[in-house]
Amino acid sequence: MKTISVKAVERKEFGKKAAKAVRRQEMIPCVLCGNGETVSFSVDPREIKSLIYTPNSYIVELDFGGRTEKAVLREAQFHPIREQILHLDFFRVVDGKPVSIAIPVRLSGNAEGVKVGGKLTLSARKLTVSALAENLPDELVVDVTELGVGKTIFVGDLQFENLKFITPATTAVCAVRVTRASRGAADAAAK
Repeated sequence: MKTISVKAVERKEFGKKAAKAVRRQEMIPCVLCGNGETVSFSVDPREIKSLIYTPNSYIVELDFGGRTEKAVLREAQFHPIREQILHLDFFRVVDGKPVSIAIPVRLSGNAEGVKVGGKLTLSARKLTVSALAENLPDELVVDVTELGVGKTIFVGDLQFENLKFITPATTAVCAVRVTRASRGAADAAAK
């Protein structure tokens, strides 16, 4: 999995008042949790842009002035009106322990149902998986070549080595929907 390096400034004060003071300095207050330890810090919004405004998932290397911590972004809180990041939550990545993260889904192949007029829809853009950090892929590639009209691929149908799906098995990943054109083609074939 790809990594992004971010400079972090550790802070000693926490709470609502301290977070507002950090935002006045045009920084983003953050928290790093996991492994029984919590660290409060702040980051520059320009450094974090490539992590927030992307469909990809990354392992973040937080640089605390020489000491580095590996983490994954768990949650980003935004201002309800302005597009301003209010707070970021990170979860520490520990060697030998599995980490759960949302990974983007990419469809490959040309579905059989699309060839006869069906419409391919992607229902889940990201799926949450659990694995060791070294086993995490950049994306989950789903082959849709055998997918016919009216058929759906569920999370329970997917098999990836060294990955455990956290997303429920009944969640639909993609489907080929019935369209007028596919109904017309099926009627013509029946005659």
